[in-house]
Amino acid sequence: MNFLPRKFLVLFSLFVFFEFSIVAMASAENLKFDFRSFTLRNLTLLGDSYLRNGVLGLTREIGVPSSSSGSVICNSPVSFFDPVTNITASFSTRFSFSITNVSSGSYGDGLTFFLSPNNRTLGSSGGFLGLVNSSQLTKNRFVAVEFDTRLDSHFNDPNDNHIGLDIDTLNSIKTADPTLLGIDLKSGNLITTWIDYKDDQKKLNVWMSYSNSKPEKPVLSADTDLSDYLKGVIYAGFSASTEGSTELHLIQDWTFQTFGFQPVKPWYQPHNVSDNSVTVTPLIPASNSTSKRRKKLGLGFGIAGPAFFCVVLLVFGWISLKKWKEIRTDKSFKSELLKGPREFSYKELRSATKGFHSSRILGHGAFGTVYKAIFPESGVICAVKRSKHTHEGQTEFLAELSIIACLRHKNLVQLQGWCAEKGELLLVYEFMPNGSLDKVLYQETEGISLKWPQRYNIALGIASVLCYLHQECEQQVIHRDIKASNIMLDRNVNPRLGDFGLARLTEHDKSPVSTLTAGTMGYLAPEYLQYGKATEKTDVFSYGVVILEVACGRRPIEKETNSQKMVNLVDWVWSLYSRGKLTEAADSRLNGEFEKEEMRKLLLVGLSCANPDCTERPSMRRVLQILNNEAELPIVPKTKPSLTFSNSLPLSLEDIVFDCEDSKAPSPFYEIKPN
Repeated sequence: MNFLPRKFLVLFSLFVFFEFSIVAMASAENLKFDFRSFTLRNLTLLGDSYLRNGVLGLTREIGVPSSSSGSVICNSPVSFFDPVTNITASFSTRFSFSITNVSSGSYGDGLTFFLSPNNRTLGSSGGFLGLVNSSQLTKNRFVAVEFDTRLDSHFNDPNDNHIGLDIDTLNSIKTADPTLLGIDLKSGNLITTWIDYKDDQKKLNVWMSYSNSKPEKPVLSADTDLSDYLKGVIYAGFSASTEGSTELHLIQDWTFQTFGFQPVKPWYQPHNVSDNSVTVTPLIPASNSTSKRRKKLGLGFGIAGPAFFCVVLLVFGWISLKKWKEIRTDKSFKSELLKGPREFSYKELRSATKGFHSSRILGHGAFGTVYKAIFPESGVICAVKRSKHTHEGQTEFLAELSIIACLRHKNLVQLQGWCAEKGELLLVYEFMPNGSLDKVLYQETEGISLKWPQRYNIALGIASVLCYLHQECEQQVIHRDIKASNIMLDRNVNPRLGDFGLARLTEHDKSPVSTLTAGTMGYLAPEYLQYGKATEKTDVFSYGVVILEVACGRRPIEKETNSQKMVNLVDWVWSLYSRGKLTEAADSRLNGEFEKEEMRKLLLVGLSCANPDCTERPSMRRVLQILNNEAELPIVPKTKPSLTFSNSLPLSLEDIVFDCEDSKAPSPFYEIKPN
């Protein structure tokens, strides 16, 4: 009989669920959201988009022309159509954006506001505005207002400064020139835009202004019926793209609301029944014995009924409490660690990876295996990192999750989502078609050969993201495992730093203490090997080794040709430098096709970063300035300093947390001696 209460509960729950489902479907509700300043709590960032200081960036912020696309989508779906009342809602949105440029004259391509049934909308760079896939022009469905800054004859653009209404194609059904009303999209000024669609009038209007006051006259007015395009679940968002330009697309604030639905009526309404619809049954007198029997039955039911109800209530309460605890724990995990990326279901990821089949394996790491995932419905390709089932693996998973979910930079591998089901810990990243730097650099990936401009751009990109991690985050991030295999290359061979499983968050005025030295030999700073203390200077050392790899095409530690002797890359480059033959360290596969001054600069920066004395290493901000020609080259000693550690002094906790960056005098643990 144990199954009876549970069955009753199931039936009761189904009944309640059914009743409330009817109520929920009875009438759609109007929706409103207001982002005065953006956070990751309610947004999904795709492609090259990022969040910085409450402002959304849609394309890469880079000083050299590049190709980029990004989109930002609100996680809350919008219901525009009510099937019960057959009403399509109207909508109104207001947002402020700016289009600026690092290099004058390098404009293109623009941004869009869009509505789409796909919450993964991300298109190609260039004239596709991050909205349309260049290889599948009809893949993405959308209604969009474009703010175009480049004349693209392929899409019948009227000029290089126009707005347009797009429906499922970038060939606008109507365009307008905002300059006629004094609005220049490329001015760099903050432009406030209002977009209103009234379904009863079948009209969409767009207003634009440099102030917060809505003008009387719209820039664009289009007679159009959007009801057929706004059925089902719809998502609102922004997209932008560049191609061979340095244009920046920023969204500062955003409000959105729908209107036109009737208010939701109370779910319970009494029915009016007329007297003549009721059938009256005549009463038949009962015998005394029957009456007594009925009284006994009534008394029995009177006692058993409440008792049974109490048992049901206790069982229901116990199950509810158990479920509530699980949900509370789950919600706590989600709210504390992730507020932006999407939560995937295990079934969804298992299907996308063909049951985590070996043919889908992209690589193996210290804390998990990476699989290629193809989502059949959208055609989107992602990389899924599957953590091992060990305590250490879960710890590293949570470390990576909590860190990377809060970080946004164009040179970071973008976290798309996560899953924690069935004892599995899974992270979903954007797919990097060109794989890791080490495979490309050492020609393990066919068909890709790194030219000098690409190599220099890789050094510049990683310097930029490390500067962000070390000095621009609210909490400083020490990566601790910077190496060529943790640097991924996107489709445009731009670098993306990943694998935060060993990273640690620290306050800017404190040094992290590690009880276990972690990382990869050849990239580890000498003081880190000795004391297990990770600082931003240990990351700088690893970065120095990586850019020497990029310039020389040699691994950090490798065997000499025709010899069993192991050669350290830093020692080898420094020996050439001491003999005045620094540029001979250049990768022979470049065939001399490189800028000699840039090669010399990169090698000197690499040696400076890999200096055994951590106090002599530059900060990543300084490195970035040098590579951008904003600062002088570092002074590198002709002879590599050697590091001698003392074993005579005890290693106390105070000694471990000694901050070598803040010390101007030599550390008591070691002395620097010339070779």
